[in-house]
Amino acid sequence: MAILKLKPECKDYIWGGEKLRTDFGIESDLKPLAEAWVLSCHKDGPSTIVNGPDAGLTLPQYMEKHGKAVLGTNCERFEDFPILTKFIDAKDNLSIQVHPSNEYALEHEGQYGKTEMWYVLDCEPDAFLYYGFDHEISKEEFERRIQDNTLTEVLNAAPVHKGDVFFIPSGTLHAICKGIVIAEIQQNSNVTYRVYDYGRVGADGKPRALHVPQALAVTQCVPPRKDWNFDGHLVKCEYFTADVVNGEGKGVCGPESFVSFLVTEGSGALTCGGETMEINKGDSLFLPANSGEWTLSGSATTLVSWVTGEG
Repeated sequence: MAILKLKPECKDYIWGGEKLRTDFGIESDLKPLAEAWVLSCHKDGPSTIVNGPDAGLTLPQYMEKHGKAVLGTNCERFEDFPILTKFIDAKDNLSIQVHPSNEYALEHEGQYGKTEMWYVLDCEPDAFLYYGFDHEISKEEFERRIQDNTLTEVLNAAPVHKGDVFFIPSGTLHAICKGIVIAEIQQNSNVTYRVYDYGRVGADGKPRALHVPQALAVTQCVPPRKDWNFDGHLVKCEYFTADVVNGEGKGVCGPESFVSFLVTEGSGALTCGGETMEINKGDSLFLPANSGEWTLSGSATTLVSWVTGEG
């Protein structure tokens, strides 16, 4: 069986809402429903296969059964599954945060750093997010503004619209703000350093942890870069490549990489290896490497991602 349908692992972070359940068909009893990890091999929330002979296996168990060849030759340079894809519903503001580089994270956290991208699926009027600084500042000013709660005064508040894309390399200070639903493709990491959290408390009634020394060590205190060259793709970097297919589309899942499909709007069908599967908004599908030609039909909007070679 070529086409694997995945059930996400879900998270109930305090800033989440209900849209993943009501608008995207994600099945979960969690309230709030903040995130759905729709393509994940991470120990903190692996996805589960729901169809075919491997139904019931988590994605890590599937890899263990069939071998890393299911990921493709472009993934051989990674020790683990290279990416993690999520739906995120920000009913309230997420913390202002930063993710470390591979070098820092491997030395201090025992896992990889996090470069990521956001694809805006829905947003309220006048919604915005924080994306880097509006001008370059010193580390000393950064630390002072964290301490005196004036950090937002120097952040780049970027307006968002449905369909917008943001590429966030490690070291970029950022925050998804309230009223935004996104699809996120990121490195397979769960390392986040919070620098400001609006004074909120967690389920234990205590203020959520901040990680100021780590953030000071890894944050690039500069405006976001605007001259990225993604070779015609939505995003292309050393960890993942992503495109959006509106309605009809086709491609090849060769020996180089798996292909992931995340349906963000509408419905249609995915055909591969003589098999056709109906797809609907919220579905996550996975093609193991070397599955062959694939075709998307119907009216769905689908986020397609895979791993390219180095450089």
